[in-house]
Amino acid sequence: MVESAIVVKDLTKSYGDFPAVKGVSFEVLSGEIFSLLGANGAGKTTTLEILEGHRKRTSGHVTVLGYDPEKKDQNMTMRVGIVLQETGIEPYLKVQEVLKQFSGFYKNPRNINEVIDATGLKEQINTPVRKLSGGQRRRVDVALGLIGDPDLIFLDEPTTGFDPSARRDAWSMISNLKSLGKTVILTTHYMDEAEYLSDRIALMVSGKIERIGTTRELINSESNTTIEFTLPDNNKSLPVTINKIAEIKGNLVSIITNSPTGILGEITHWAIENSLELNDLTVRRSSLEDLFLKVVGSEDSDI
Repeated sequence: MVESAIVVKDLTKSYGDFPAVKGVSFEVLSGEIFSLLGANGAGKTTTLEILEGHRKRTSGHVTVLGYDPEKKDQNMTMRVGIVLQETGIEPYLKVQEVLKQFSGFYKNPRNINEVIDATGLKEQINTPVRKLSGGQRRRVDVALGLIGDPDLIFLDEPTTGFDPSARRDAWSMISNLKSLGKTVILTTHYMDEAEYLSDRIALMVSGKIERIGTTRELINSESNTTIEFTLPDNNKSLPVTINKIAEIKGNLVSIITNSPTGILGEITHWAIENSLELNDLTVRRSSLEDLFLKVVGSEDSDI
């Protein structure tokens, strides 16, 4: 049986009369990549700060690697790596020098060369930090999170501002953390990133966990399929059954259904009968982003 790296039960946090976190419960299994997602104001920042030991909870039970993070036990803090959106690094130091400097903060640091290999920085070891690209700089941030050889790593928006190629490289690096046996807590505003990387995902809304499960479980819970096509200019009338459920804007027909096979059969039969070519016919299953927009919506402040 896989042990839990994090256990949260009935967690609450209030700021005066405002309840930011409302009875949240979840577990993070050792060795998994777990994403906590939510709009600004959902309470995820507060929840993560409590897990990291930076903020006290109002009530509830929390253990991180078996320790209460409020007590800031060194046995816990030395086993946790935190990669923030920005890390203060001396820009004129070379990458290898930065890693050597930070390794001195730990009793049993990971071998620097192993960290360099794991984060893909081999070609930049003698490059000053100020000359690195944004993606390379982010790799240094992750390397600093790894240098203490933590069991648990918090990754906050790891690819913000990256171009598509750099994002894919970063995804490979993050996936590699799992192969090293690390547990990763990920926060990101990119739904494709969470979908690609996560073993499990929690969606947080207004201080509560609204959905939690594997990526596939969450997507399948929103089982609708979208079918779209454009009517030819000399269009024939749609079948009555299709017309009832379709949204038509100009010549664009959109149908959202949980029974796509039957609907597609009707559409293709109708098109063949009327000698129509539906060259731009598309069929798209719901994505994590669709579920996120439906469940999470928008909130106001990052609490």
